[in-house]
Amino acid sequence: MAETNLRFRDDEPHEEPAVSIEAFLGQTNATAVRIEAGEDARLLLPYLDRLALIEIDFPRFRDGRGYSSASILRAAGYTGELRASGDVLVDQMLFMRRVGFDSFAPDAPIDAHALERAFERYDYFYQSAADQAVPVWKLRHG
Repeated sequence: MAETNLRFRDDEPHEEPAVSIEAFLGQTNATAVRIEAGEDARLLLPYLDRLALIEIDFPRFRDGRGYSSASILRAAGYTGELRASGDVLVDQMLFMRRVGFDSFAPDAPIDAHALERAFERYDYFYQSAADQAVPVWKLRHG
């Protein structure tokens, strides 16, 4: 697991190691959980109020299941830290932020200048998302 080096939250980082979903469901005191690719994020929905960190693994950059997990968790009201870890690339991070990720633990270093350019690439978006950006159609038509 990579060390978190990109975080877009104002609160203190959560330092407790994340446990697997299986381990989390079998105990009562964990406040951080890790979702592996293919695991069902909906298993965590009854426990969102006690989780400070949910880490979602991206084993390969082309594996998009983590986006769905993040979307499910944010739509269900999860407000804690949502961390993308693994094979996270700079050109994906804008879209990961839009779906609700607010911290990143990439396997490889991310160039700060490239990340800034990626975040500034689009002035408008067509879809609503977890980031609350107002879609361009709504700006045009109210």
